[in-house]
Amino acid sequence: MTTLATPAKYSSNRRTALRTADIVAVISLAIAALLAACIALGGAALLLTETVFAAEPVPATPSDAKSGALLMKTRGGATTTAPLLHTDVDIRVSGMVARAVVRQTFRNPSPDWAEGIYVFPLPENAAVDHLKMRIGERLVEGEIQERSAAKKTYEEAKASGRRAALMEQERANIFTHSVANIGPNEEITVEIEYQQTLRYEAGSYALRFPMVVGPRYIPGSPVATAQRTGWSPNTNQVPDAARITPPLLRPGEATRPINPVNLKVSIDAGVAIESVDSPYHPVQVRRLDQEKSEIRLEDGQVASRDFELKWRLANDAAPRAALFTETKADKTYGLLMLMPPALQARAKALPREVIFVIDTSGSMHGESIAQAKEALEMAVRRLAPADRFNVIEFNSYARSLWNDARPADRDNTDLAARWVNSLKAQGGTEMAPALNFALNGNETPGRIRQVIFLTDGAIGNEDGLFHLISGKLGDSRLFTVGIGSAPNSHFMSKAAKLGRGSFTHIGKVGEVKEKMLSLFAKLESPVLKGLRVEWPQGAQVESWPARLPDLYLGEPLVVSFVTDQPVGAVKISGWRGETPWAASMSLDQAADGQGMGVLWAREKITALIDTLREGANEESVKPAVVQIALDHHLVSKYTSLVAVDKTPARPAEDVLKTALMPTNLPEGWSYEHVFGELPQGATDMRFNLLCGLLLMLTALLMARRRTARVWQ
Repeated sequence: MTTLATPAKYSSNRRTALRTADIVAVISLAIAALLAACIALGGAALLLTETVFAAEPVPATPSDAKSGALLMKTRGGATTTAPLLHTDVDIRVSGMVARAVVRQTFRNPSPDWAEGIYVFPLPENAAVDHLKMRIGERLVEGEIQERSAAKKTYEEAKASGRRAALMEQERANIFTHSVANIGPNEEITVEIEYQQTLRYEAGSYALRFPMVVGPRYIPGSPVATAQRTGWSPNTNQVPDAARITPPLLRPGEATRPINPVNLKVSIDAGVAIESVDSPYHPVQVRRLDQEKSEIRLEDGQVASRDFELKWRLANDAAPRAALFTETKADKTYGLLMLMPPALQARAKALPREVIFVIDTSGSMHGESIAQAKEALEMAVRRLAPADRFNVIEFNSYARSLWNDARPADRDNTDLAARWVNSLKAQGGTEMAPALNFALNGNETPGRIRQVIFLTDGAIGNEDGLFHLISGKLGDSRLFTVGIGSAPNSHFMSKAAKLGRGSFTHIGKVGEVKEKMLSLFAKLESPVLKGLRVEWPQGAQVESWPARLPDLYLGEPLVVSFVTDQPVGAVKISGWRGETPWAASMSLDQAADGQGMGVLWAREKITALIDTLREGANEESVKPAVVQIALDHHLVSKYTSLVAVDKTPARPAEDVLKTALMPTNLPEGWSYEHVFGELPQGATDMRFNLLCGLLLMLTALLMARRRTARVWQ
């Protein structure tokens, strides 16, 4: 039976329906407006960034492609031909020190006057002390200046039509070259020199030359900037993001690889060399004698992955100690390397609590995530039954396998292995939540707490993460495992140093077993702690690092120092558990070295910059850094090298076109996952604005039509 509503009841129902319709309409409008606002605001913020791009890659026309030219979009929307780049590297190794000359040739294939801006990497411990600019037969020597003064010198030269080159440091391992007034069809070569100490471990030296700055994940909200920008906008968390994320060459923008590289390494080990290996690049090796070798990169290589060279010393030739000194004015600068004796494993090892952290962000897609998963599964399977462990993955968010560490029994390790194998690379690279979870700041009496962090380090907010590690380390030890062809070695090595652990790099799947077994040997071996150096009595000495690190199996102690009294014995002592250890050597037996002063200055500058994260005032740190850098002719956070030709070359009536020069995508990375994960300014944000406005209009129309239907 159907009941019909009376007029009064109908009126009441109608009012109720109207109120319901109003509520639904208001909610619909509110939701749509919120979504629209998010899209519109995001679009507006990034649209603001897009308008200040100095250059952006665009597809080349067929005629351009034949010449290898790459077109770039200027601020006004016009296109200009970007300068082409070629890099030549000559590295000379003497013992434990490398001296490198890097020549970057900028060629302008267009009929216009050009300025080329190129962001490139160098080793994180490189002490850059020379810059030269070559135009034809003319050679202009660079000068070291305070950063703002060097920038002003460069801009004035650029505006007046004079050729100029400027080198600026963005991070310890990222630099920018700006080269102004490159004439039509002209070449300008910028030559830099740097010096570095080499990494020595378990009988082998390793030299690393990074070739590409990979895309970085940049957290934070975009902010307006007047600086020339790169691939990502500056944000409130990374205010210089635009300067560390150069434009990325995309598919279809060039018909052949860009940025070709020639590289030669000459090794004088001083002792017999057993073998030489280049794990990531094809090379030609020429043995000159037992102690000397010459290595050349095969033709056709481009800047798309880091170059690494290793040479193993003969068993009976591995140095127990090395000492080099250099005298300048009334000071003697020195570099000391001392290898502790091999330590036997503990009779009874302490149980461990091991926290594994794996990066599953989009930049890890492909070979990198395969390497990381294989390495992590191997580590989990190796745990002892008495150990406890947990696994954390992170991308845009962080999540753990369990809420707390669990025993490493068969059931738990099997479950962890299955969980790890199911992980996929996607999303952003938010490291802070994962580090917060892994580094709980607590003490773990009766256990050794170790955090193993597997990542490519593709982030731009290094300083914030370093501060987090320092504040929450507690009694944990942090071991970083760099994954992929171009990891952020500055972040990885510094994080391990702050975490009192060590850094391991895995560049290809075939290395996983070897590299992880080497790491396991460190994790399971005793550590030499409490190290201290006693210098000759009465000598005035300043040495770095000021606080000596713990030493792991196969690692040497390396100390850079300056003294007014290079005679007498230096003694190093420490503890292996409760057993004392000591060694000494005479400063009188030092070999002659070159560049010891710049190595010492580089270490002191690094130490001063580190104090900023510990609360030091930049107003007191900056002048000290500037003075040391000026005294030793070094590029730093606050100083730059600039070279200016005296004669104007560009006619005043000719326009100078600026182009940010793109970099290759690091080998093994995926365009789809990188562009889906990392913020970048090539997306047309006007489309987002339009979508937002359309959503708001649609919501309003829906509300009006719904209300009209109720009243009908």
